[in-house]
Amino acid sequence: MKRRNRTKIVGTAKKPAKGKAATRSRSGKQAIEAGEEYFRLLADTAPGLIWMSGVDRRCTYVNQPWLDFTGRSLQEEIGSGWTKGVHPDDVPRCLDTFTQGYTTQEKFRIEYRLRRYDGEYRWMLDIGAPRFNQDRSFAGFIGIAVDVTERRMAEEDLRQLNRALEEQTALLQSREELLEIFVKNVPAGVAMLDREMRYLQVSDRFCEDYSADRSKIIGRSHYEAFPDIPQYWKEMHRRALQGEILRAEEDRWDRKDGTSWVRWEIRPWKTQSGDIGGILIFAEDISRHKEMEEALTGTSQKLIEAQEQERTRIARDLHDDIAQRLALLAIELEQVEHSLASSGSELSTHVGAIRKRTVEITTDVQTMSHKLHSSKLEYLGLVAAMKGFCREFCEQRRVEIDFRSNDLPMHLSPEISLCLFRVLQEALHNAAKHSGVRHFSVRLREERKEIHLEIRDSGRGFDVNAAKNSQGLGLISMRERVRLLHGTIAIDSKPRSGTSVHVRFPNELSRHLRSG
Repeated sequence: MKRRNRTKIVGTAKKPAKGKAATRSRSGKQAIEAGEEYFRLLADTAPGLIWMSGVDRRCTYVNQPWLDFTGRSLQEEIGSGWTKGVHPDDVPRCLDTFTQGYTTQEKFRIEYRLRRYDGEYRWMLDIGAPRFNQDRSFAGFIGIAVDVTERRMAEEDLRQLNRALEEQTALLQSREELLEIFVKNVPAGVAMLDREMRYLQVSDRFCEDYSADRSKIIGRSHYEAFPDIPQYWKEMHRRALQGEILRAEEDRWDRKDGTSWVRWEIRPWKTQSGDIGGILIFAEDISRHKEMEEALTGTSQKLIEAQEQERTRIARDLHDDIAQRLALLAIELEQVEHSLASSGSELSTHVGAIRKRTVEITTDVQTMSHKLHSSKLEYLGLVAAMKGFCREFCEQRRVEIDFRSNDLPMHLSPEISLCLFRVLQEALHNAAKHSGVRHFSVRLREERKEIHLEIRDSGRGFDVNAAKNSQGLGLISMRERVRLLHGTIAIDSKPRSGTSVHVRFPNELSRHLRSG
């Protein structure tokens, strides 16, 4: 879609007013400019195709849905360009109706065929209404067009639509009424403020979410209406007034009546002259969502704890029962092998082979037990557990791992230690399976009051975005474990460019978890 350019409105210069009259003049002009800008922003979200024309009978504006429908640019539509999209047979009738409307300065309605972006002509019901300046002088027309191709086939449906459109058009005859209608349809809380952070307009949802009375808040300072706004939000407002667009997916707001969580976006709006006239605040109260997320986090934590308990139980069963029984079986087979060796029977060789396979199975069971639950992690600490795992992994997979670590703090919490150990296991498993290389590096260190774990390879890599959308549980498990402990994990990989997994935990967080 081509960029839509705005038409600059040029008016007759007037002598500046004096005293209170000058203040009212500036305020009125500012409100008009704010209203026009806000109208254009909200008109682009309207379900109908909206157009405007001036006293010279030329089109001056169409909204974004109109441009999306025709597939043309704003420059192609304004002036008399809009007629090129109308069916040739309908152009004379459209121009006659338009001319008559200007003659009588009365509302008109017409149906014509308009070419859609795919080349198909669609029947449009277009209703135009005259608009007037504040001094009641005629300013042109504003209209709304709706696709009624299917509805033309059902006269009853069409009559109902006509009545609805007539009622809607009656409400769109002034800029103020138009603004109110669009604001009410905005699904999130919206506030429009001037450069002094005074309210120019607010949506119903904004008033509902933040217990604001529109009649009392318009013209009032944002900081007077909400004195408990965090100081860094004020800095965000200042940056937006300088031209930045800022947003936060979730932000905490500690108020007198409790804590609220907000998703917000702040962006500047500009006057017709191109200057920044103020800011728009789009805010959504996500406190309920946050509560549900915290409940889900608690459930996920319990599931992981239950999983670890089950891992420990299975690991102990494998080590204390299965592995011991296999070891005894290997000893008995060795005794049988020795007793048959003196007879020179081939059976002795066969029993020896069975004993070797039994010893291998015993080793594999012990390795599996260590993967499920590392006693070294519990009794010797994270560094020793990781070294032991890397050594066993190298022997089992016939790979090389360059493991390095510096001295970690003694107060590293068991929760974070277990999380880092599980991430190491999963990352090395994935690397050995998918990277296509046999050498990996592991770095565990404390740096700038943070615990860092990095696992790297120089293999074939993968598409991270595609992996996120897959059904594999490996990446999901790593991300969820780190998220539950408020750490961060970054997975960087590109096809044929290797892969790195980097996990970070604040050292202070580890202290807090341990003391808790």
